[in-house]
Amino acid sequence: MKAKQLRELSEEDLVVKLRDARRELFNLRFQHATGQLDDPHKLSTMRRDIARLLTIMQQREDARHDGGEG
Repeated sequence: MKAKQLRELSEEDLVVKLRDARRELFNLRFQHATGQLDDPHKLSTMRRDIARLLTIMQQREDARHDGGEG
């Protein structure tokens, strides 16, 4: 998912997406370990998606703190 699309989501939606992405990464790692993963590229794609989610959540948190100190 693109960062622009993620920025349009609410906080609750981001949390749900992060939880789902982490669950999916776990499943992909499990499939990889058991030799059932067809496309290993999905692992790196899922890690990047999780990083995007965490980055956007952190940016919002930083903006919230910076805005309150004015």
